[in-house]
Amino acid sequence: MFLNCHSFHSLRYGTLSIEELVKQAYASGSTEMVLTDINTVTGIYDFKKECERVGIKPIVGVEVRKEGKLLYIAVAKEFSGIREVNTIITQHNCDDKELSETAPEFENIFVVYPMSNIPEVLKENERVGVRIEELNFLIRPEYRKLISRMVVLHPVTFRTGEEYKLHKILRAIDHNTLLSKLTKLDICRESEYFMTEKEIAKAFERYPEIVTRTKAMLAQCSFEFDFKKVKNKQFYTKSKADDVKLLRRLAYSGLEKRYGTHHEMARLRVEKELKVIDELNFCSYFLITWDIIRYSNSLGLMHVGRGSGANSIVSYCLGITDICPLELDLYFERFLNLNRKSPPDFDIDWSWQNRDTILEYVFDRYGKDHVAFCGTNVEFKYRSIFREVGKVFGLPKEELDDLATKPMEDHERNKVVQMVQKYGKLLEKFPNQRSMHSCGILISEEPITSYTALEMPPKGFPIVQFDMNVAEDIGLEKFDILSQRGLGTINDTVALIKKTKGIAVDIRDTSLSKDEEKTNEYLAIGRTIGCFYIESPAMRGLLRRLKCDNYRTLVAASSIIRPGVAQSGMMREYIFRHNHPDQFEYFHPVFEEHLKETYGIMVYQEDVIKIAQYFGGLSLADGDILRRAMSGKGRSIKKLQQVKDNFFASCKEKGHSELLTAEAYRQIESFAGYSFCKAHSASYAVESYQSLYLKVYYPLEFMVSVINNQGGFYRTEVYIHEAKMSGGNIQVPCINNSEYQTTLKGTDIYLGLMLLEGLETRIAHGIVEERKTNGVYTSLENFIRRIPIGIETIQILIFIGAFRFTGKPKNELLVEARVLLVNFKPENRGLMLIEEPVQEFKLPELKREHFEDAFDEIELIGFPVSYSPFDLLQTRYRGSVLVKDLLKFHKQQVKMLAYLISRKHVPTKKGTMYFGTWIDVNGDYFDSAHFPDSLKQYDFQGGGCYLLLGTVEVDFHFPTVTIHKMAKMPMIPDPRYAYDKEKQYDIHRQIREDVSMTYREPYPQAHEIGLPRHKIQ
Repeated sequence: MFLNCHSFHSLRYGTLSIEELVKQAYASGSTEMVLTDINTVTGIYDFKKECERVGIKPIVGVEVRKEGKLLYIAVAKEFSGIREVNTIITQHNCDDKELSETAPEFENIFVVYPMSNIPEVLKENERVGVRIEELNFLIRPEYRKLISRMVVLHPVTFRTGEEYKLHKILRAIDHNTLLSKLTKLDICRESEYFMTEKEIAKAFERYPEIVTRTKAMLAQCSFEFDFKKVKNKQFYTKSKADDVKLLRRLAYSGLEKRYGTHHEMARLRVEKELKVIDELNFCSYFLITWDIIRYSNSLGLMHVGRGSGANSIVSYCLGITDICPLELDLYFERFLNLNRKSPPDFDIDWSWQNRDTILEYVFDRYGKDHVAFCGTNVEFKYRSIFREVGKVFGLPKEELDDLATKPMEDHERNKVVQMVQKYGKLLEKFPNQRSMHSCGILISEEPITSYTALEMPPKGFPIVQFDMNVAEDIGLEKFDILSQRGLGTINDTVALIKKTKGIAVDIRDTSLSKDEEKTNEYLAIGRTIGCFYIESPAMRGLLRRLKCDNYRTLVAASSIIRPGVAQSGMMREYIFRHNHPDQFEYFHPVFEEHLKETYGIMVYQEDVIKIAQYFGGLSLADGDILRRAMSGKGRSIKKLQQVKDNFFASCKEKGHSELLTAEAYRQIESFAGYSFCKAHSASYAVESYQSLYLKVYYPLEFMVSVINNQGGFYRTEVYIHEAKMSGGNIQVPCINNSEYQTTLKGTDIYLGLMLLEGLETRIAHGIVEERKTNGVYTSLENFIRRIPIGIETIQILIFIGAFRFTGKPKNELLVEARVLLVNFKPENRGLMLIEEPVQEFKLPELKREHFEDAFDEIELIGFPVSYSPFDLLQTRYRGSVLVKDLLKFHKQQVKMLAYLISRKHVPTKKGTMYFGTWIDVNGDYFDSAHFPDSLKQYDFQGGGCYLLLGTVEVDFHFPTVTIHKMAKMPMIPDPRYAYDKEKQYDIHRQIREDVSMTYREPYPQAHEIGLPRHKIQ
């Protein structure tokens, strides 16, 4: 009877989740219902599952609206009808095709028009929907003649009076207006909630034929859908047999290249994998991925294949991944096995600069009708909820900022704020808008509109209306095409080496990218700033604690740095056992047999599955539930509890004691959601090595590329410092030497015009293009003639020193620029500046103070270049201990003067603490720990130099200074404002720091973990 139900997927309109909608229908006694969200089919698949779970017949459709006006309701007679309505919604969203007031010629759809939009002639499949409150209109002749075509229209949008108010708030948010300014046309009617069928029949008692006709119409509708059938593109070639042949040929060709002609172990592994791939019908998935990689290689682009796909020797032979699974004992079953029906999942990274090129190829190669991005539902978040809801209640900006930034308990307690909090909390988990999944691409066999309408976000690639979880549920598996800046850095470095030194570096050569001697030396001392995944303070500290000087240890380090391993205490235990392999024993022989490489510690997801199977005797199916739980996919408390019960029961049968079993399961459980698969860690480790190799042998080229790829963990200033420490001579931007990006000329590094925060991108590119076309700029006057520019922009270039080639001081250049631009209009540029020679002025000598350039640089690019931050301090004191000597001061108190690079917030049971990263006057890095007690009195005061008093703690070769006291050191006043005392310290506030926040439970202390270092009986 309910042929027009809205869920909260009718964005900023409906107030019911799919689950709540079905629950309400069931409670009202409904035996069938139609989900018709506004211009979307986002919820139809979840809706079908929920309905069938409670015994309600699901029917689906779409409520078609244009600019808020209801045109008609399309109800699918069968699933093929969904494609018809998806097509018109897609054409509207993606091709700007107008939605017509009346429905097109549908074949498998019933169309229901509201009484406000009845066409002159009704087609056979078209009806008129009449609401209870509209029944009185049926006495009119124009409506009376249509009674034989009428059906019951009782929309459902909300559940309670409170939710009706929530609906109005959503509408106000959607219209960006005050609640009080909404009109009747903006909101639904107050009657749009579930009634019982008896109540509806009672309301229509004078027109029982309308009720009968409604039931008859719905009886002709159904929603049949095969969730198990794979919807991905079935064949890469024309048939499965041809796919199998091609995949076999490619695999054996790659086998010869990777392993030579007589590697029997590799051949047997290839045969085994090909058999499984064939049986699971995944040949096309492998071949499509191979095809994308082939195209990428043809353009000379670099990619990284990572994730569980690197467990496959076939993907290694096809060039999808560069990790040899035999070398690292990666087992294929973690990726694919006959008990696992979901398709393979390749994660492929490209440089952030090249990803769109790959995406365009995929869309062109496989057809826009068959390719789309996964969607994702962006929910109302804490900050946006209170800001959005507060806005519709008319709160001023200051109060909105307070609501958005302060915890709820610190909000004011007035009536309006309480309303904002009440309805804000109701909005939690509501979808606010649809967006594009960061990397998931769907390639379907049938046109993709068979399953969903498409939308066109600003990025320019169409998206489906559901997320990756729904896509997986319905048998559409995604191809993950990702991007990252680390690969951009590697690509750019290789190109720059070729340009500056004429050397072609084959960075994929594993003799360079794994276990190269000098690279290992840098790795062991954590000299890795700028390198992908291994540059953060935590990772550099871990590398030093492990004295990590080889590829295998780096693979382990890439995994144990993850929160799950650290949370369980296994990171600390791994460090101990790595440094003291003779001071522990395996607490059970199974751990020694299967985890000897990692000292009996579970480091990878594979380790957990091994222990679950070999120690606990769990089946592969239960092991897969554990794996999915660990990766955050399909978590189910009920299923996990069942696995736990099975584990304990099986361990008891094997004769393990309760104590032993509990300890093993505790370690398994601690991994949930955070551990890497080993292949993923191995892929990261290879890219890290590639980055580090380039940093070791070509440091200036590497650091310039890091700067141009806009860095990684740290701000640009840190990478420029690192370039300086590597022998680079840093030059501020120059109009005759700088490009848009930072460039390298010999050992001179010219900072790019892009680093000037106040310079428009268009003008920066224009300066470079004009110079390339018509030669260098010969003077300030010559520059102004050639570049259409105003005095504000000229000032930026003058003050950063971009005209230093003229030999004139900045003050003089500024006066000259103002003279040149007096009464200047851009349209008269040629006329004025070419025909009339500029009058020469004899200016008095304009002196500048010693450090003025440094303060100009802080203002314009955020940090000093001409001088170090230490040069700008009022004190000449530089501390009693330098970084190079810290290891000698274990357990001793030291006083250091240091410049703050970054700090990381870390929650503890006693409150917030921070880990700081600093440089001393020599430019060397060190780390500090700031505990809650110390921070209460001696907190951070923003970026700058600090005097630190603390105790050195050397933990496995790595020194950290535990801070007792600290004070930010005053800088000299800004000499540019010698006569304006109020402004002398304004610029100091622009000195930056990197702050990273952590939102997780505190890690347990070593004594709380108590990992056994002895056998347990």
